[in-house]
Amino acid sequence: MKKAFILAAGLGTRLKPYTLERPKPLFPIGGRLLLDITIRKLIREEFGPLLLNTHHLADQIKTFIRRQPYAAQIQIFHETRILGTGGALKNAAQQLQGQAPFIVINADILTDIDCKAAYTFHCTHPHPVTMVLHDCPQFNTVYVDDRQQVTGFQRSGGHTTATSTGNRRRLAFTGIHVIDPMVLDKMPAEAFVDIIDVYETLIASGHPIQAYIARNHYWNDVGTPRRYRQAVLDHLLPQAFQTAGGAPPSPAPQKTQLKGDGSDRKWYRVATTEQSLILVDHGIRTGSSPQQVDAFIDIGNHLYRQGAPLPRIRAHDRFAGLVLLQDLGQRHLQDVIRAQPVDDKREVIYQHVIDQLIKLSIDGHQGFDPAWTYQSKAYDQHLILDKECRYFIEAFVQTYMGLEESFDKFRAEFEYLAEGAVRNAINGFMHRDLQSRNIMWWEDKPYFIDFQGGRTGPIQYDLASLLIDPYVQLTPALQSRLLTYAVTQYHRRQAVNQEVFFKGYRYCAICRNLQMLGAFGYLSRVKNKPVFETYIPPAVRNLSANMNAWFRTDFPLLCHLADTLSARLAQPMTTRKKL
Repeated sequence: MKKAFILAAGLGTRLKPYTLERPKPLFPIGGRLLLDITIRKLIREEFGPLLLNTHHLADQIKTFIRRQPYAAQIQIFHETRILGTGGALKNAAQQLQGQAPFIVINADILTDIDCKAAYTFHCTHPHPVTMVLHDCPQFNTVYVDDRQQVTGFQRSGGHTTATSTGNRRRLAFTGIHVIDPMVLDKMPAEAFVDIIDVYETLIASGHPIQAYIARNHYWNDVGTPRRYRQAVLDHLLPQAFQTAGGAPPSPAPQKTQLKGDGSDRKWYRVATTEQSLILVDHGIRTGSSPQQVDAFIDIGNHLYRQGAPLPRIRAHDRFAGLVLLQDLGQRHLQDVIRAQPVDDKREVIYQHVIDQLIKLSIDGHQGFDPAWTYQSKAYDQHLILDKECRYFIEAFVQTYMGLEESFDKFRAEFEYLAEGAVRNAINGFMHRDLQSRNIMWWEDKPYFIDFQGGRTGPIQYDLASLLIDPYVQLTPALQSRLLTYAVTQYHRRQAVNQEVFFKGYRYCAICRNLQMLGAFGYLSRVKNKPVFETYIPPAVRNLSANMNAWFRTDFPLLCHLADTLSARLAQPMTTRKKL
């Protein structure tokens, strides 16, 4: 029998806060839990029975093990307090004693190192321990001499315990070692025991530790968020590139961070010399409720199936928060429009976008499941009041402009605004952030990105987002022509009351304008992204102009506030005063 001991008791300190609710050995890699990957690897390599220790969130590990039909006996040793590697082995000494050596492996490593080969190698020499080492500069702390024997260790603080000053090099410990049972006698019972302390004692007393040097293998310590995400990405990339181009990536792809948007997500281009993908990092999951990455995946897959123009999702991992997408290049609609200052040419481009928006709204709504949404299932009055009107007052008027205005002062007008937007809605699939930076221009076609905020809602809202977009600042005359074009084209797909469509558009345009200014204020002041300040003056001017053109009588307080904001922004910062 070749017994194996899996070390699974750690607190996962380096992975907090993600390990507060899930123990590190139960983190998924490519849809399989890390502990399951390790157990099945050991069983394939003919190890058994298997032993493992637990401590942090031990019940989760115990429940998982009991539910698996493993082809090997597994015995769990629970530690009421952390004992360290040596203490854990001593705690299981009765089961590990005997003539045969046993192998020990950390539960937080992902590797294809051949453990059976390391065990067989150990049986060819007389030394009590074989440490499986490799060259990994970040972790090279084990000294090895010309005879491939361990001579000491570089400990924390740079302290070195090497016993030889001859030819030697440093290698990294893989977390895999093969141990003779006699080593257990060197450990005190019921105490914390650092296995490296034990190994230093063995070396000092004339019991050499042999090195088994692994080469041409995969290994990753997934004990930190960065390294965990990298392990997941290492699994996803071959699958994603093969789906995209028919072959795994070769040579190894290079990852380059891209300029981000207003969210906290991180964007990367992952490319080889022949093909590339876009990587979106939403962050590792916390909690069990639906999160943004879930909406991104579910809504994105649905819209793609419906034929909507958006990047295809090539691979993803919900827990790690990683999604790999089709790369649509670097040109946004904003870039295309800025290169076409003539309204006639802009109009043709926007007509093409509107055609695709109508398709997105109507076809995307067919079979759409509200359970896919993140934060709210539909665009309703509560969302308008809280996420747009209140957001505008608190994040923009109060925080950014420094004005002492309250939400309650405008409550009645906000409620009337929200009611009008919902009552006149022509509902379908709603993107909710359809502006020129969220539309890629690839092969002379528009493609929608950032669709994770989608839900059921009025097409007028997305149309307003597109036309009043301060990133491009279309002229009022062009906006009017495009609005008429949109109504006409929509009516060809689905009968619509034009008066209701226009009325709903006006209400939605004001709601979107409020949300936009709230976001600009928040991103500028709270998230310290001053680039968004550039677009505040045109957004305020647009709000003031539309309020006065459409709602002077209905919303006198909001009209006055919009005019005041516009006047304040026209003044130098030093001369702005409170109302």
